[in-house]
Amino acid sequence: MSEITTNSENSAASESAENPVLQTSSPDFRNTDTDLAMTVSRSTIIVNLLLSGMKLASGIIAHSTAMVSDGVHSASDVLSTFIVIIGLHFSSKKSDASHQYGHERLECVAGILLSVLLAATGLTIGFSSGVRLIRHFQGCLVIETPGAVTLAAAAISIITKEIMYRYTAKAAQKLKSSAMMADAWHHRSDALSSIGSFIGILGARAGYPVLDPIAGIVICGFILKAAGEIFMDAVRKMTDEACDETTQDHMQDVILAQEGVLGIDSLKTRIFGSRIYVDAEIGVNGDMTLRDAHKIAEKVHHAIETEFSDVKHCMVHVNPYSQISLWAPEKDS
Repeated sequence: MSEITTNSENSAASESAENPVLQTSSPDFRNTDTDLAMTVSRSTIIVNLLLSGMKLASGIIAHSTAMVSDGVHSASDVLSTFIVIIGLHFSSKKSDASHQYGHERLECVAGILLSVLLAATGLTIGFSSGVRLIRHFQGCLVIETPGAVTLAAAAISIITKEIMYRYTAKAAQKLKSSAMMADAWHHRSDALSSIGSFIGILGARAGYPVLDPIAGIVICGFILKAAGEIFMDAVRKMTDEACDETTQDHMQDVILAQEGVLGIDSLKTRIFGSRIYVDAEIGVNGDMTLRDAHKIAEKVHHAIETEFSDVKHCMVHVNPYSQISLWAPEKDS
């Protein structure tokens, strides 16, 4: 069996050494990505600080538990963004002697920390609202009707946080950052919790003040749901989850389209942080020379990396073709 192991970063480095233009342009692309991430993070931190201050002030002044809880949620977004910044910084570091496959999984660690923070925030809000609700039904606590200012604060929060979600999600898609996407969903969960606050405050002002702490419990549910989704996504990426079926089918088509490939004996993929590793075993004419078989493997490698920009490492094994290959090109009738 012949084998070619190729790493996209190593390939880029060798090309840069031969071509001074490539050598100077690569750092610019990395700096551009870093600048974009930092710009988005700084913007969301500033907006969250202003938004949380507005919510907390209006909630305290207008006696709204739901709005105070919502303000705490917005404040937690600031800490989560710092976690994302730290995660992106360390995950973007180059491979070294002790981490020869890179540091991408540190971004998943940031996602797990973010999910734990979210869950703790949600449980705190839920517990506080639950205690107030129980004390209200026991007659130990009279819940005041929240002021009208909290309705305006909730409406502003809904619009602002949805805009922040779209802004952060767009950057996350461009950078292919799961941690930043998790932060984007943190913004959307805040928008959803503000909708719960709005409904609860509106109901309280309509003569049902008990709806205010109930809204706080609903907010807790939204936060815990988002925390669970972020946690599971990070865990899947840390446990070598395979790419989705559509992506793998596309990879098969790309491999089989290369001249000299008679079949695919095996195709395995695994998600490593925000990148993808590919292991393929292809079948070629068993009578060809090792040099010719190696050229076919190189074609497959370059085709995969060209078609799938998320692929960081591609390994291609070459086997003599047999009729038991799992996939083979369709023959013209």
